[in-house]
Amino acid sequence: MSNEKWSLNTLVERLAEAKVLCIGDIMLDKFVYGEVDRISPEAPIPVLKTKSDKLLLGGAGNVANNLSCLGAETHFISVIGNDPTGKTITELIKKIPNIAANLIIDEKRPTTMKTRFIASGQQMMRVDDETTLNVDHLIESNIIDLTESALDKCGALVIADYGKGVLTRFLLKQIIKLAKSRKIPVVIDPQGFDYSAYNGASLITPNLKELSEATTMPTGSDKEINAAAISLISKYKINSVLATRSGDGMSLINKKCFTTFAAEAREIFDVSGAGDTVAATVSACLAANIKLDHGVKLANITAGIVVAKLGTAVVYTNDIISNFRNESIKSTDKKLYTIHSITEQIEIWRSKGFKIGFTNGCFDILHPGHVSTITKAKSLCDKLIVGLNSDSSVKNLKGNNRPVQSEAARSEILVSLEDVDGVIIFNEKNPNNILKIIKPEIFVKGADYSIENIPEAKIIHSYGGDIILADIKDGFSTTNTISKIKQK
Repeated sequence: MSNEKWSLNTLVERLAEAKVLCIGDIMLDKFVYGEVDRISPEAPIPVLKTKSDKLLLGGAGNVANNLSCLGAETHFISVIGNDPTGKTITELIKKIPNIAANLIIDEKRPTTMKTRFIASGQQMMRVDDETTLNVDHLIESNIIDLTESALDKCGALVIADYGKGVLTRFLLKQIIKLAKSRKIPVVIDPQGFDYSAYNGASLITPNLKELSEATTMPTGSDKEINAAAISLISKYKINSVLATRSGDGMSLINKKCFTTFAAEAREIFDVSGAGDTVAATVSACLAANIKLDHGVKLANITAGIVVAKLGTAVVYTNDIISNFRNESIKSTDKKLYTIHSITEQIEIWRSKGFKIGFTNGCFDILHPGHVSTITKAKSLCDKLIVGLNSDSSVKNLKGNNRPVQSEAARSEILVSLEDVDGVIIFNEKNPNNILKIIKPEIFVKGADYSIENIPEAKIIHSYGGDIILADIKDGFSTTNTISKIKQK
């Protein structure tokens, strides 16, 4: 591992020291997934047959969620309505660890909800239910009081402005002033054309379109981007601009430097909320006393991870550590998943219409019988996940002399097989806990079992999955192989 990678890995550990105050417009992101196979007879539009939906925190809520998943202690202030959407947001906030949330209820406004309709991995339409009216003076005063109290406990302030009325111009100026008086860095994910209310911010994170609109200047080249950013820095006394450039990465600009960080994403699946992840990562780094350029380097990596996920997603510290590791090992090892990463990957596969298959075992000494079962399982699905008993699990099942090969060696062999799309290691005797979460459409077991004797059968049947018994190649088993070795 290079010195740079080790340095970045150390930075990830330091994020646990961060204490960040997040203020902004919270919203509920609803994703409706389905399939389209016909055009409506009423109008020339596609008919979406819904299959599932997902509710996630959006806007400032996604920034706060990202902060928490990165390990930061998060203080959060926002405004919701007294409605079902607001109640749903309240329940989702409660599930976030390490967060102290102040959700102010405004009886006069609806809680913002954005509903996206998706088929075959493509967003077909978005419906917004919201108001952009400013909050009243009483709520402004309440937010200022809460901010003053929270800043005494925090090392950075991140402002997520989505233009929904929570962050009035008066309020922005007051909370920036409070942070500056305490020498606390202020990171702003900006909105609109007029950035005068962000006067004095430490860092703003516009994309190129926002940067161009705010300055009425072109941003088609490095020289133009630098000129536009410097104009904002000079006009509004902003320390630095971090311009996010989609597939071209991001550029950090201030009066001393212009540094571009190449994009880290290997596959761009969904850019929803990527800006939230960038703002969260940089603010967490600043709160942990990490240098800005190192924080941007880390933010560039987290942005690359999150755009390969589905919907308004977050980045976990394990995702970042895995990203470091995967850059220095062969690509097949990237098939080794945790329960978090496999859940997110399966959501992406299913959104593309892929059927998920699952088989499991100890695979202690891989033999033709194992390969035959894996080949059969793959023929029945689009993506095959293999559950692998951990070393302790094998020992409990087979005795103290097993496994012959470690879980690291066994997983390395499995991920090298072309028919295997993912491997997940489990510690229990069977993979029931995994199956409850990922719910594969196809479950394959060797024909030496009967369905009645399969420990996983009850769970598979509970959600309507199919169990397939694969023919076993005679004469092959790990136990027999070990016995023959001992005899010789």
